Amino acid sequence: MMATTQEFYATALPPSHPPNMDANDEDGNLPDEDPIQAGKGTLSHAAFHVATTIATPAAYAPLPFAIASLGWPAGVVALVMGTIVTWYNSILLASLWRFDGKRRVRYRDLARAIFGEWGYRGVVLFQQISSLGNNITIQIAAGTSMKAIYVVYHTDHNITLQEFIIIFGVLQLALSQLPDIHSLRWFNGLCTLCTIGFTVTAITMSIYDGTKLDRSTVNYNLQGTTATKLFGILGALGTISFSFGDAMLPEIQATVREPTKKNMYKGIGMAYSIITITYWSLAFIGYWAFGSSVNPYLINSLTTPTWPIILANIFAIIQIAGCFQIYCRPTYELLEDKLLHRKESLLSLRNILSRILFTSIYTVLVTLVAAAIPFFSDFVALCGAIGFTPLDFILPALAYLKVRKPKNSFVWVVNISIMSIYLVVAVLGSIGAIRFIIQDTKNYKFFKNL
Repeated sequence: MMATTQEFYATALPPSHPPNMDANDEDGNLPDEDPIQAGKGTLSHAAFHVATTIATPAAYAPLPFAIASLGWPAGVVALVMGTIVTWYNSILLASLWRFDGKRRVRYRDLARAIFGEWGYRGVVLFQQISSLGNNITIQIAAGTSMKAIYVVYHTDHNITLQEFIIIFGVLQLALSQLPDIHSLRWFNGLCTLCTIGFTVTAITMSIYDGTKLDRSTVNYNLQGTTATKLFGILGALGTISFSFGDAMLPEIQATVREPTKKNMYKGIGMAYSIITITYWSLAFIGYWAFGSSVNPYLINSLTTPTWPIILANIFAIIQIAGCFQIYCRPTYELLEDKLLHRKESLLSLRNILSRILFTSIYTVLVTLVAAAIPFFSDFVALCGAIGFTPLDFILPALAYLKVRKPKNSFVWVVNISIMSIYLVVAVLGSIGAIRFIIQDTKNYKFFKNL
């Protein structure tokens, strides 16, 4: 059955596709004739989405290694600053919802309204870098967790890391047929529980292993040559930026019901309360337990007993599945604009086949890169430095200054300082990550079964 354009936008596409976003009524509600659905999610749903987007095991697990690359004082400062700055910037970005009386429900659309076309193109670029980079990284993490469970029961190691990455890719292709972020709300609720479960298990096991070790043998000094230490520090900055990556907060806010800003503020607060407690605990306890020898993927440092390690890996796989889906959505939306037939129902055969085609191409591409170059920690650092730092640390502070023009000089100083510091972090983190990827590609063959 043929659908009207209005019906198509209301049922088939996420809430920002139409180019014309008319002003809302004085109560802040969308007018009846607006073809874009208002958000339906609660503040709890917002918290689930934000927590799932940020607090993935691929973000948690490298934190002790990042602290080890910086040392205690610098590591603590970098992690605490990352938490405070991204929480602050999330509130700033959420406050720009309908800043000019119009509903902006995509980061790229908000950037266009504030900065013009260059802002739109910049956000599209950085979102695609962070989306692809994040999903390559977490697919490596998911494959690593699946293999870790497998080797407990099969010592022959016949199934390789690459095969597990492919299995995870097939799962993601199936989940990719769900229409939008809001349709993932219950799954992301489960993912939030798995985030907590993963962290509690990893912290408990780190304490257990740490107490079993001869503490006199645990070294907290920076390891390697001067060059290795320097680039390790640069890579650690990118890793910490990755751990707070949330490149789609306006997209999440679009799913939240009225009063949107109030609910979003509370949702961000709930999510960051979980993130702060779990991030800091895992990072500091993991580094305390294993010192400078901690593995880039913390779970690989854990030894005994076996069943909690298996449980942590199961939690990781489930949570990563939800995170992958959040981050693939900006790419899918761009492809939907080009490939879906707007005059037909979403369930028409041509639209179904078109969606299967572009989701398959995306998933195969991500799976292929993850399988070919499974250097987890390197991609974490690169994705954090190039993708997430501009979107999460720099642009929100700049956008707020441009739109609100605060009279308080303290706000200007804080925002300018944040932008300046993290611009340097983005450049240095990229240098460190690229160097490690080049080194690893020299030392390992493609599709290496790590």
